[in-house]
Amino acid sequence: MKIKKNKILTLVNLGGPRSVSEIEVFLSDLFLDPFVFDLPLPEFLRQKLAKFIAKKRAPKVAKKYESMGFGGASPLVSETERQAIVLQSTLNLNSEFKWKVQIAMACGYPNIRDSKFSKPSPNEIYLPLYPQFSRSTVLSTYNILYNKFGECPIGSGGIVPNFGNDPKYWKLYADFLIEYFLGKLNEKQFLHYDIYPKGKDWREMNLVFSAHGIPMRLVKKGDKYLEEVASNVKGIIAQLKSKGFKGSFYISFQSKVGPAKWTEPNTIQVIENLAKQKKDIAVIPISFVSDHLETLEEIGEEFREIAIGNGANSFYRIPAFGVYPKFIEYLAGIVLEADKKATSCVCLELGGQSLDQCRFKNRANS
Repeated sequence: MKIKKNKILTLVNLGGPRSVSEIEVFLSDLFLDPFVFDLPLPEFLRQKLAKFIAKKRAPKVAKKYESMGFGGASPLVSETERQAIVLQSTLNLNSEFKWKVQIAMACGYPNIRDSKFSKPSPNEIYLPLYPQFSRSTVLSTYNILYNKFGECPIGSGGIVPNFGNDPKYWKLYADFLIEYFLGKLNEKQFLHYDIYPKGKDWREMNLVFSAHGIPMRLVKKGDKYLEEVASNVKGIIAQLKSKGFKGSFYISFQSKVGPAKWTEPNTIQVIENLAKQKKDIAVIPISFVSDHLETLEEIGEEFREIAIGNGANSFYRIPAFGVYPKFIEYLAGIVLEADKKATSCVCLELGGQSLDQCRFKNRANS
């Protein structure tokens, strides 16, 4: 009997508090990250301000988590664990290797900085669960791994690149949306599921693709996130139109924090405008693959209230993928490829800068 070679896959997500006591820890990790809380300040001042903001915001954030009904915690960690379990089973059924799939969070626990997480390699693979590249998500993850291991992970054979602009992903997303509108998804696999009524024509729906916003200062530094989101949506819409979609679609951004200028238009503005026209509205969490605070509370509750309060004919929150079978199968396929095709500095191309010890830095700057 042939013994299968072991491989470890780590799913990386932003993170969320697993209990009320972890909220301030989660926020501290978030704001201490220089690629997330990016301010033109000396580092010691930036860190001091980050800790102050985390402590000040914790009580307010706690109220939002409490309203979701998960004991004052975020479901993101447990949702990512569910994805890991199903993905491990899928990989072991469809691969010559024996896979162990675990999870790591950039903020909170289990923390990607812990010693249990090994250096990226063909046998220690990391999959950041962010469809689009941004300095505040993908580049931040690469930087954490760089600081831990002394080299950028791109080109190590142990990183799965962001996947939002893969045509296979566009088709997958279109299939998912159509299955939702036709009532073919397994409702039990999703949190706070909105049932789409039979008889309502999805082909005439107003689709709002809501992405997590980022400060415009990141875009000015070279972050191609806006372009990534736009290209992603364009590909999905093309697939939907091939299946008969004739409605309207919009790209917007949510979750703005602070007074600085962020990506626009804001999702609230788009929803208010459509609602006043008595439209049917479906909001799609285009930058999220696991349900959590932004999808369940912000979209599912706050945006719904705004839509209905302003006269919307109907409002639907499209769920994040979670353990949707076609999504898990897609992830398994791209994991088996890892970053075998890496030939240039994606951090520079999509994020505006190379990390130190980049394997492609000289080539990128030549």
